[in-house]
Amino acid sequence: MTKVTRHQKEAPRIPFDMNEYRKVMKDFLRNVPDQDVFWDALDFAEEAHDNQWRKSGDAYILHPCSVARIMVEEMDISHPEILAAALLHDTVEDVEEVTGEVVGERFGSYVQAIVEGCTKVTHVSGDKQLASKRTHRKIFSGAARRPEVMLVKLADRLHNLRTLYALPKKKQTRIADESVDIYAPLATVFGLFNMKREMYNLALLVKYPKKGAKRNNYIKQLRNGPLGSKVLLGIREALWSYELTADVSLRTKGLWAYYDAPNHLLLNRIETPMEVLIVVKDVHSCYRTLGIINETFRPIPRTIRDFIANPKPTGYQGLHARAIIEGTKFLFKIRTETMARTAQRGRFRNWTSKSGVKEDFLKEIQELLEVLGSNDSFSYRDVIAASGKKEVYAYTPRGDLFLLPYRSTVLDFAFRVHTEIGHTCLGASIRGTRVGPDHVIPDGGIIKIIRDTKPVRFEQDMIKVCQTPRARAELAKGFKKRRRKVSRDIGASLLRQEMLRYGFPFDVFEGASLVPALELFRLEDVNELYCRIGEGKLRLYEVMLQLKEAFFDGVSPHPTPTGLFNQIQLTTLDPVCVKLSSCCHPNPASKGNLGLLTKLGLSIHHKDCGRFKDIQCRRDDIVDVSWDLKATKVHRQQELRISTAIRKDVMAALGSLPEAAEVCNVQILTAHSVQRPSWRVSFSVPDIAVLQKVLRHLDRSRLSYTFFLKC
Repeated sequence: MTKVTRHQKEAPRIPFDMNEYRKVMKDFLRNVPDQDVFWDALDFAEEAHDNQWRKSGDAYILHPCSVARIMVEEMDISHPEILAAALLHDTVEDVEEVTGEVVGERFGSYVQAIVEGCTKVTHVSGDKQLASKRTHRKIFSGAARRPEVMLVKLADRLHNLRTLYALPKKKQTRIADESVDIYAPLATVFGLFNMKREMYNLALLVKYPKKGAKRNNYIKQLRNGPLGSKVLLGIREALWSYELTADVSLRTKGLWAYYDAPNHLLLNRIETPMEVLIVVKDVHSCYRTLGIINETFRPIPRTIRDFIANPKPTGYQGLHARAIIEGTKFLFKIRTETMARTAQRGRFRNWTSKSGVKEDFLKEIQELLEVLGSNDSFSYRDVIAASGKKEVYAYTPRGDLFLLPYRSTVLDFAFRVHTEIGHTCLGASIRGTRVGPDHVIPDGGIIKIIRDTKPVRFEQDMIKVCQTPRARAELAKGFKKRRRKVSRDIGASLLRQEMLRYGFPFDVFEGASLVPALELFRLEDVNELYCRIGEGKLRLYEVMLQLKEAFFDGVSPHPTPTGLFNQIQLTTLDPVCVKLSSCCHPNPASKGNLGLLTKLGLSIHHKDCGRFKDIQCRRDDIVDVSWDLKATKVHRQQELRISTAIRKDVMAALGSLPEAAEVCNVQILTAHSVQRPSWRVSFSVPDIAVLQKVLRHLDRSRLSYTFFLKC
């Protein structure tokens, strides 16, 4: 939203022609029932935004009115309550007297939900970037419940992009960046392809003004060149010869097609710069036209796509074919009028979430938005970018078809088929070859999932490899469950130790006193209390203070403890729960490790770590950490580096390692022949006890080596 200003001198004020706007909207809503709520909202918004002006000098009411008009004119959304919400979407945020409750009382809970979903997070302390993230997650959460929220926000963003010229350059760039990273890809997800193209074109010209201007000149030359006209003439003559009526037009791809999102740059050239759009009367004519096109221009093998029989997740339908004509690749898109309109404006005509009817593509959109709004364990920009990519086809052995984002993995496919299949996925068989869960599935491949009998313990890096929101969300849930189990055990142990130090009996959290004890922290479950302590969300000092005041008249039997840290013993190296700090590389097989409680797990440092000593915290925020050596399994293959040693000494040391240790690979690192080269040794051990024996053995061998544990 462009910033609201009440008394500015920057630009002359331009009043809004409300009478003309009413005439235009009456025409759009001519046959729409129950319009009263829209016109009432228009009166309300006009009064609420009275004497508010945009940077451009326009009356502020221009903006919400334009958002509503974009929705009805360019998105085919004519539901009066949705349009009313579009008119009111800035009132709660920018008008002090208007609250969500005021909107709800006058226009109903449905309109209120959409308006509140569009409203920014306010009164957030901290930097602007954090506030922006919280606002976006709030919008995503609201849109997960009511997709109309995102429809309003997309129309809102499009109008802001159309009027960016009046804003300071810095703000223009920020809005353009957000549009390219978030809103334009989401328009793609929603199937609003006209909106997607315009958003990209406007935003990219702000991000890359010089390069964008050059690309636009090149695009203009292509559009006006003779080749496009020649191709159109050839198609029209071919269709006429078969007595097939069609509307044939050329579309030269805009800046949006030249943007390389992963590398954040504008390309000089693209593979298919021009598209030919062919609109016919019915589905049968689509297939006839495809045959005529293939007869006229020889198609590129394996490039014909049938999105009529197999629609995209957005509901997009059409036939695609590609041909190289005089050295230039063309894409032919063949559709009916209904298909063409849906491709341009989406599938939201006469739709509302109030009906309770959810099409499959809407369920997937809501699933995506729920992931974006509820989980901060990964970048929502990355998830949006992956969701907006082109699709690949994949089949189950029974022939069920699934469309997935480009570069989706076996695990993405498994979760798309069924959540339980995803959680037990060990890999897959593709064309008779077994591959892992991180293998990128081929387009058109038949995927046979190989399952375990119990849930698989996935590595944390898998969440970065997966492309679908469902896979990322399910992995994040699994990681959170593993982390909370460890946090609960840590919290329970620390609470008992600290209460013992203060002299408090632990029966405070048992029997009749349990409920009032939990009420002190606004909790209903003692396990949640343990988790919060184990994650550092509840500090032990504050917990003891509350207990002392509530149960012991402000006096503890023992003096406030100082000195020694509480102690915990772990049986896991799971990186989801335990983070071995890269600043000091602590070794669980050795003593002297300390942990800092965080919501992302226990952060482990060596007690002599300089960086750790600089952290400002209380005694009870730190724990003395040790591991049960035999009970703690080491799942990953380990690696150590031996510097400047002769072959005889290295082989002697490795040959006498403990029996339970297995040497997997020995490699000389020095490229040229030297007398004392460096070595890389890969080995595996079953647990920390054996690892400790290996390291002690190497210490006795007097070899100079470096070892950092891989969890």
